[in-house]
Amino acid sequence: MITLIFHFFLFLITPCVTNLIPTVHSKCIEAQKESLLNFKKSLVFNSSSSSKLITWNSNTECCTWTGVTCSTNGSVVGLDISSESISCNIDNSSSLFQLQHLQRLNLAYTNFSGSSIPSAIGKLIELRYLNLRGAYFSGKIPIEVAHLTRLVVLDLSYNSYPFFAENQNLSMLIQNLTELTELYLDHINLSAEGSHWGQTISSSLPKLSVLTLSFCDLRGPIHESFAKLDSLSTLILYGNNISGLVPKFLANFSSLISLSLSACNLYGAFPKEIFQVPTLKSVDLSVNSELRGSLPEFLKNVSLESLVLSRTKFSGVLPDSIGNLEMLSRLYVSDCNFTGAIPKSLANLTQLRFLALSSNKFSGSINYIQWDKLIKLELLDLSNNLLYRSIPLSPFSIRWLRRLDLSGNHFSGQVLEFSNVSSYLLYILDLSSNNLEGSIPVSIFNLLGLQELNLSSNNLSDFPFYGLHESRNLSFLDLSHNSLLSNHNGTNSSHPSLLQIQALKLDFNKLKTFPNFLKNQSSLAYLDLSDNQIPGQIPNWIWGLPLKTLGLCCNKLVSLEAPLLGSTYNLLNIDLHSNQLQGQIPLFISGNYLDYSRNNFSSSIPTDIGDFISSTAYLSLSSSNLYGEIPISICNASGIVLDLSNNSLSGIIPQCLTQASSLNVLDLRRNNLNGSIPDTFLQGCNLQSLALSRNHIQGRFPKSLANCSILEVLDLGVNQIIDVFPCMLKTISTLRVLVLRSNKFYGPIGCPETNGTWPKLQIIDLAHNSFNGEIPGMSLTTWKAMMVNEDNYQSPRSFWWGAGGGSGHSIQLEDVVTTTIKGLEMDLVYILTIFTSIDFSGNKFSGTIPKEIGLLRSLHVLNLSSNAFTGEIPSSFGNMRTIESLDLSQNHLSGQIPPQFANLTFLSYLNVSYNQLTGRIPTATQLSTFPNTSFEGNKGLWGPPLTSDTTIVVPPPTLNGSSSKPNSGDEIELNVLSADIGFTCGFAIVVGSLLFCKRWRKWYYRAMFNILFKIFPQLEHRFGNHRRHFT
Repeated sequence: MITLIFHFFLFLITPCVTNLIPTVHSKCIEAQKESLLNFKKSLVFNSSSSSKLITWNSNTECCTWTGVTCSTNGSVVGLDISSESISCNIDNSSSLFQLQHLQRLNLAYTNFSGSSIPSAIGKLIELRYLNLRGAYFSGKIPIEVAHLTRLVVLDLSYNSYPFFAENQNLSMLIQNLTELTELYLDHINLSAEGSHWGQTISSSLPKLSVLTLSFCDLRGPIHESFAKLDSLSTLILYGNNISGLVPKFLANFSSLISLSLSACNLYGAFPKEIFQVPTLKSVDLSVNSELRGSLPEFLKNVSLESLVLSRTKFSGVLPDSIGNLEMLSRLYVSDCNFTGAIPKSLANLTQLRFLALSSNKFSGSINYIQWDKLIKLELLDLSNNLLYRSIPLSPFSIRWLRRLDLSGNHFSGQVLEFSNVSSYLLYILDLSSNNLEGSIPVSIFNLLGLQELNLSSNNLSDFPFYGLHESRNLSFLDLSHNSLLSNHNGTNSSHPSLLQIQALKLDFNKLKTFPNFLKNQSSLAYLDLSDNQIPGQIPNWIWGLPLKTLGLCCNKLVSLEAPLLGSTYNLLNIDLHSNQLQGQIPLFISGNYLDYSRNNFSSSIPTDIGDFISSTAYLSLSSSNLYGEIPISICNASGIVLDLSNNSLSGIIPQCLTQASSLNVLDLRRNNLNGSIPDTFLQGCNLQSLALSRNHIQGRFPKSLANCSILEVLDLGVNQIIDVFPCMLKTISTLRVLVLRSNKFYGPIGCPETNGTWPKLQIIDLAHNSFNGEIPGMSLTTWKAMMVNEDNYQSPRSFWWGAGGGSGHSIQLEDVVTTTIKGLEMDLVYILTIFTSIDFSGNKFSGTIPKEIGLLRSLHVLNLSSNAFTGEIPSSFGNMRTIESLDLSQNHLSGQIPPQFANLTFLSYLNVSYNQLTGRIPTATQLSTFPNTSFEGNKGLWGPPLTSDTTIVVPPPTLNGSSSKPNSGDEIELNVLSADIGFTCGFAIVVGSLLFCKRWRKWYYRAMFNILFKIFPQLEHRFGNHRRHFT
């Protein structure tokens, strides 16, 4: 929006600059006419869309051509071919640069195909105005621009990221352009200026009034010397890493009209005084998550038209005086920390078009606000606040309202009748995630323009699928997470006023049957009935709907009724997972996306399945009690994802699966497959995830797997593969997960003859093999993903495939890896983005533990137990500040536990037992909170929790060799006795309460589960269901 404002601003100032040049239709100089015609001849443009160049011809005076301006003596002084559909290169030989009298040149919004700005531009020394905005120039900015010392306006913005040569910089470009009043350099890389960019500009351009430098990769704060530019009316710096405070001197810029500091990594408190600059019309401070501030009391007759504070830490209340901003048209304060009531003075803002107050803590009712007075309002977004009481009806009387979002609040009661509405342009209405109840009135369809209606996550009981529907535009309806139609049988599916829609969500509605009104939906393309209680059979009439996507997962369905003979259907995506489907896999359904996982087919995969899935990109049959061999015909699928995991499939892996060029994900985990992995992976293999763990696979590691150069996940754990460490994988720089645990690998893991690193590696599990030798410390230094200081978050991988006709389907995938953490085996989901782990346990590694492990600052789990490591525990372990689980047990480690362990504040599991450690366990750390089993088996180790903290002092003998206290052998140690009595009493009280008081017992279990899930969040995925028994 800011860009549009400045385009409009340029449009306004262009005539002003043009007025400096007299427009006289005198006879043009013949040589200049010839230059213009040659220039036109050199250009490639679309004559059918041209409005300027098309008028240039040799039969007319050039001074009359559109876009050409002449002086009184016939010299061409102005040339404007902006927005012409030009598509070609331009170079120094262009006849354009023969027009030596040019004062104004506008080539904006053309397409010079990425060619460099010609250095010959420096010949046009009379130029006052040069506009190359959006002309698709790239490459180096010619320093010859600095010769144009008479320039008043320079615009090089929004090109294909032009840059300065190594020996040139911004200072060299502008130091002689002292007459400049307007400078536009958006999207030009100025990172070489460092933190001096502010000084460079303020010292060179004293007359500057407009400065726009968005997305220039600026670094460093706004320099104090900027205070000299007090004539600035426009300052646009958004999209840079300013990383500093907002200077107070901006409040002294008495001509300031527009200020945009969005996404500049600003912090600290924003000076309120800036809001009070009387000329200020536009302020954008959005997307500065550490910028604090509050709104001042606004005086009357303030010029402010646009105020954007979204995604900052602005807080406090919206002052009543905000109603004084009578010119305000845009108010965006979403994702801030505002509180209190929304002031009713907002109704005074009659020029307001966009109002977004979402994701704050506004509270109270909004029925007292006269929304209908905001006659120009197009957007009203009050979502995700603490608003309550009933839904107000006055917004539905705003004629120009197009989108209304009241979701995520505490509105309650019934939705009232929509009478006397005039919001006929309203096309999106979102009332989801409130406490609405009862029925939706038929009058909601008085909103004739309504296209999308979201009523999900309420307590609604009925919706008018039948009735007098004036609206014929509704295409999307979300009624999920309600209690609609729980026993609806639908007796009149052919009602003449049956609502016809294109997308319908009825998931999580406790439905117990297929709603009958669906039978006559003639436009329905998307239907979601998942997570209901529908039992029995899927009726055949559903295949006759014009559906492209059908969701029926998580119901109680047991069978499918086949389509009628000769019928056709359009279904492309079907999700039937987590039902009770039995018998044979249904082959009559073919589509792009087929999910039949978590059913009870109890059959083999049909040998001819490939004849029915040739166009299937995603096929999941996991956890469906399948047995028998994998048929070769399954390779006929044009699959991107094939998931057959968690079944009882046997036999060998078909060789064709390793040769499928389109396959991205192959998951055959937890079956009974045997034989070896076919060593036939082709060059250009597109596999990103290969999971074959927990089978009976034997043989050697397939060397051709190195051809899969974009592999991210490789899980071969718990098989019987016999081979040395697969060094050829080192060439795959995309690898993130490598699991080889519980096989028969042997030998060292160093790969001295292999070049390559694993910069993205986050999980490596080599446990329970026969690897030996020392761990190469230098290899660890290349695992960059384990060395960052913060979560290396990336979005889950997704795949898209076309469905014809320009449509397609996308799905996000969960990479699941089974591993052992803190002594528990668990399936980790989405581990690729939030989890790092090294498990080398149960091998024959020897030598010292490499100190380079301490460089892995974001490592969460490290298990080196049950090896033959010697030497001391590296003190560099203290650098692993995010470590949660550390197991060094059953080695031959010696020396003391490093005091740097005090830095490991996230450590929740530690085991150094059965080594040869000595000395005192470090105090004043969480180490004393671990059980003594974490330290046992170290004869020289002492201190809590392993032994008493009392220093052992041997009393000196008396002259006769007896103790100085002859009765000490019979003396009772009162400290020990009191501790024993206290423990016994406390234990009896706690255990007795848990045994005989049910309420205490339920509270205890609930509290323990909460504590466990906070310490071990992954456990909730595995044991979350058991939690319900205690709540």
